[in-house]
Amino acid sequence: MIRFLPSTKKKGLHPVHDFQKKIRRSLLFSFGLISFSVGLGMVGYHELGKLNWVDSLLNASMILTGMGPVDKMPNDAAKLFSSFYALYSGVAFLSIFAVFFAPIFHRFLHRLKVDLDELDES
Repeated sequence: MIRFLPSTKKKGLHPVHDFQKKIRRSLLFSFGLISFSVGLGMVGYHELGKLNWVDSLLNASMILTGMGPVDKMPNDAAKLFSSFYALYSGVAFLSIFAVFFAPIFHRFLHRLKVDLDELDES
């Protein structure tokens, strides 16, 4: 059986406290994704690139934000890791951005629909 959700035309926007709850949840999830991604890069740069932890953090952060590597990699395994981490980081950065801003875009689109529905009624 297919059930249709009620239209926002009749219900309006969700309360602000629900929106804030969604923002907090997406912020927490985004922070978790960033922590995992930076941690993955740090371990790889530390183990394969033979960098200390601070330099590993610097390289992982720079790659994750799209700025590029800081240190040269000493061997082929480290270069391969750096290449695959850069590819992963490109996708991860866009995904984290989408997760963080999804509730804001969602509310904006609902607000726009409610406003348009009110114009149609008048």
